[in-house]
Amino acid sequence: MKIQQLKDFLDAKAAYYNHPDFIANDPICIPHRFSGLQDIEIAGFFAAVLAWGNRTSIIKKCTELLQLMDNAPYDYICHHQPRERMKLMKFCHRTFNGLDLLYFVEFLQHYYSNVTSLEFAFSGHITAKDDNVEKALIGFHKVFFGLEHPERTRKHISTPAKNSACKRLNMYLRWMVRNDKNGVDFGLWQHISPSQLVCPMDVHVSRVAARLGLIPEAKANWKTAVALTHELKKLDPEDPAKYDFALFGLGVIEKYV
Repeated sequence: MKIQQLKDFLDAKAAYYNHPDFIANDPICIPHRFSGLQDIEIAGFFAAVLAWGNRTSIIKKCTELLQLMDNAPYDYICHHQPRERMKLMKFCHRTFNGLDLLYFVEFLQHYYSNVTSLEFAFSGHITAKDDNVEKALIGFHKVFFGLEHPERTRKHISTPAKNSACKRLNMYLRWMVRNDKNGVDFGLWQHISPSQLVCPMDVHVSRVAARLGLIPEAKANWKTAVALTHELKKLDPEDPAKYDFALFGLGVIEKYV
């Protein structure tokens, strides 16, 4: 497929899926339940971290988690007492359990007691000159595990330093950074450019990308995610992550591979 044909094809698919109708059946529906910046950040962060497996199950588990936070995540994070965390121990989604959740909540309470937005835990590590968010993700990983934490919890926050594709964190950044007025992504964060985003890559996206000739083989790792994004920038240098809608829709919904 020639580059213009590929661009037209993926632009059309991105436009089709980047629509408010997409929200209800996707984990992004979780932060869309809120209007305040910090509520959206926190709900979105948990929705992204828990976003593996069946989407219906993910949404159900995120709903359960928000109920444990009285459906007011920012207020809960800031004002709950440590003794109130014990009710969180019963939470579990796949390998993410109550012990992991306790640390996430502890970190967020510590963080928001000093900083107004979770954006700066990412954006504080890069500048406008950086080609992508690699340094932001590595820096966030270090910040997040800056407190004493269970070793097992480290597996739930990935980092490019270990060649992880960082699919869920890149998806979270897409939600927070992209602002195209379509009503799906939030565009709340101002210190990371959409052009710096890396396309979220999982097995579905990598298979579609390989079939389309965007990457040589379907490997879901950081190196391949950056290579894919480099190719997508040829189609739209300012907003390569918009093609996540197209590649995800083709892979998961249309079974294109």
